[in-house]
Amino acid sequence: MRAHPVAVFDSGLGGLTVLRALRGRLPKEDFFYFADTRFLPYGDRPEVFLRERGVLIAQALVERGAKALVIACNTATAAAAEAIRAVVDLPIVALEPGVKPAVALSKSGVIGVLATTRTLDSERFQRLVGNHAQQHRVIAQACPGLAEAIESLGPDSPEIGRLLDAFVQPLAAAGADVVVLGCTHYPWVAEGIARRMPPGTTLLDTGEAVAKQLERLLAAGDSLGGGSGLLTMATSGAPQQAIVTVDRLFGAKIHVEHWEP
Repeated sequence: MRAHPVAVFDSGLGGLTVLRALRGRLPKEDFFYFADTRFLPYGDRPEVFLRERGVLIAQALVERGAKALVIACNTATAAAAEAIRAVVDLPIVALEPGVKPAVALSKSGVIGVLATTRTLDSERFQRLVGNHAQQHRVIAQACPGLAEAIESLGPDSPEIGRLLDAFVQPLAAAGADVVVLGCTHYPWVAEGIARRMPPGTTLLDTGEAVAKQLERLLAAGDSLGGGSGLLTMATSGAPQQAIVTVDRLFGAKIHVEHWEP
């Protein structure tokens, strides 16, 4: 009998940064990764659409036999995590920008957050800043088009460079010494972000924290392990395009099926 997989979903393939951390920490888990590329980018979608879409995907993943769910998308977390938790009876790990650890690390008292417009406008993010920023100044920089460009053009394209010039410069000018990567796509361009910030700037990616939390939840539910590291991938968009993107970002040729929740 096949092991029940951990389901991971994102608007696209940026969440592979989270998947990489999950597989590194939990090699005895099977994973099913779903990229909802038909509706990429989530950052430009209305909150009500994202909430309804997130619930639909989560319910479909339960029907596929998932034993846990990782929402590998800050935008989907901001819009839909609470609604998903209300209807899905599974261990759920959701992402949110690492404002709390950034506060602990910052010496300048200025923190930069790079994220989608939808994430930064969400009530969840405002609550996060209100609860954890303390006396720190939080520079919330929206990055419209960046996630989509990373996915469609690759991290090293000239267009990415132009977008990073525009989005990162305000953080450097404000004196931020910690930059929160508030979208799972952004670790793919971490080197470009670091080059545009002063030496010694800390970049915060939440992938490892998500992996630790998933491990804790699975252990608490006595459902840790039982797999063999099997990875299955699906997209709501064009599979061949997703295969090319996976190869570009992940460095592996992996079959991607078409699946529409």
